Amino acid sequence: MKKQPTPSYRLLGVDPGTNILGYALLNVDNRKLSLCDMGVIYPGKFETHQEKLKHIFERLQSIIDIYAPREMAIEAPFYAKNPQSMLKLGRAQGVAIAAAMMKGVDITEYSPRKIKQSVTGKGNASKEQVAAMLGNTLNFNIDDYYLDATDALATAVCHFYQSGSPLSGQKRYNDWGSFLKDNPGRKA
Repeated sequence: MKKQPTPSYRLLGVDPGTNILGYALLNVDNRKLSLCDMGVIYPGKFETHQEKLKHIFERLQSIIDIYAPREMAIEAPFYAKNPQSMLKLGRAQGVAIAAAMMKGVDITEYSPRKIKQSVTGKGNASKEQVAAMLGNTLNFNIDDYYLDATDALATAVCHFYQSGSPLSGQKRYNDWGSFLKDNPGRKA
């Protein structure tokens, strides 16, 4: 019996921010990833925090309407020394989640460390290392994009790797040694 191809779908990755918010869309077709679109939203051009949040909500809903992603992966806020910055970032993340929920998109949240580890094999990788790995994996020139957009792309790729579904095409490993044997290019 011939194996049926897996259905294609899209994943949306979001790197929340109140001045620059990165987004990226991946096409997943028969277990293969390709870049659909990525870019940044500029809420920082608005004067009030409320206007910034409204802009995030409206732009993400528009992106969801255009690309119809099945799932959204979003980076979780990290610990910040400035409580006000942490609060504002959390609000931006909440508005992004609400925009996706209103459109019926499933949401998964990942820590920055988990995203870096999933993409590069190192949880403390720099933004530039993550972007370079993504450029190699998806065959595109990272110099053409803001790092906020590549952070969003990393979040989507992380979700693809972590989903554990047969659609991800990723083999499950019980230990690091087995993973490295099948992925020699991912050594730390």
